[in-house]
Amino acid sequence: MNQSTTSTRYNRDFFHGRLHEEQQKKRAKELLKAIRNGETEAMQRLQAVHPGAEVSSVVLADAQLVIARENGFTSWPKLKAYCDNVRIQKERIAAGQSVQPDTRETVHIRCGSDIRHALDLGGFLGDFLEFSDPFCQGPLTTDDTRLQHIRTDFISDAYGIARKSVQKRQEAAYTALQQVDSCRHPVLWFEHDAYDQCILAYLLRALKTSSQNIECICVDSVPGISEFVGLGQLAPETLLMIWEEQRRAPTDAEIHWSTVLWEAYATGDVPGLWDAIQESRADFPIMSRAFERHIQELPSLHNNCSLTEELTLQILHERGSLTGKQLFQLLTREYEPLPYLGDLMYWHALTPLLFGKDPLLDLSGTIDTTLGEQTISISKSGIAVLQGEKKLKIPVQHSRSFGGIRVFEQSVRYDRDAQKPCCF
Repeated sequence: MNQSTTSTRYNRDFFHGRLHEEQQKKRAKELLKAIRNGETEAMQRLQAVHPGAEVSSVVLADAQLVIARENGFTSWPKLKAYCDNVRIQKERIAAGQSVQPDTRETVHIRCGSDIRHALDLGGFLGDFLEFSDPFCQGPLTTDDTRLQHIRTDFISDAYGIARKSVQKRQEAAYTALQQVDSCRHPVLWFEHDAYDQCILAYLLRALKTSSQNIECICVDSVPGISEFVGLGQLAPETLLMIWEEQRRAPTDAEIHWSTVLWEAYATGDVPGLWDAIQESRADFPIMSRAFERHIQELPSLHNNCSLTEELTLQILHERGSLTGKQLFQLLTREYEPLPYLGDLMYWHALTPLLFGKDPLLDLSGTIDTTLGEQTISISKSGIAVLQGEKKLKIPVQHSRSFGGIRVFEQSVRYDRDAQKPCCF
């Protein structure tokens, strides 16, 4: 099996970002004691972030500096100041006295509803617009007159949602987006994964001419959270801190690369997309990293599996049979380098492994629309594909789309050894 999918494990705990000074002081004292006792892990932590410290003369201030740096701060006083601000914001929210952060002209645009209630609790007054078309899956086009229709059909078919319901929601979201004009103040709340960044690329391209007041909150890390996954995990006071510290207007370069990346992806121009990923690294690193991860959803040269498919086979091979919910949780918390799939999206991603004459996954019962309660195991063919002894074969009706192309109808693959796409 290709080594690139087995080298890293994660331990994501979805912490809400509420750092407490007293708790951090206690951690520093515990670390100091462990260092003085010569405990290996404590010594390694000290050397990793504070290599100049002399072990024989280490004091509490050294341990506090380690704790601060592990939390993403350059010094203990900066960590303390952050904790004080979080505490003040929390107390204000609890007392109903939070400082008004925005105005009624603000439109908070987010690719889901996960922060909507937290924004309300934080005292935000602006409208909330959910624009959550999952562009990271299914067919795309740069023809805006056709896009909504294509996406409605895909979402309904792929996720098993009634078409009328999808159409109503899509029409509301696209119409509301078109009505965001120069009189409003759109603020785009997005994190660093492929789901968010594909949508952000589209939005920056769509809004660049209709509004000159765009601001973005685009984050890939939050102080105190070692494995930040998404904005939805954060407490209201943490969102207020991010609002104050991370909100800014997108640069001309970021808007340019959003347009280039989106159009290459939506037209299926894989070589153009790869070039744009490389060229945009310095100007828009968060978006370039997300698209670099996403391009690994192309069929692997090794076995025709996307990275999601390969990680799924790997989990089941290592852990044995699991329910769909357990499988999804393990993928998100430990295996996926940049989590981006919701559960319905993940079930759709598994479809190519479940069908055909020689499926790679076995189910305990009848397939339902979510697979969450099904017990799933890897088949003998799945093990053979995982180990590179054979390649995944996809029935035509289950061929996946990657932006503007049907991947098994095109001679494009992802080379995991070279870590780049190839065409042949």
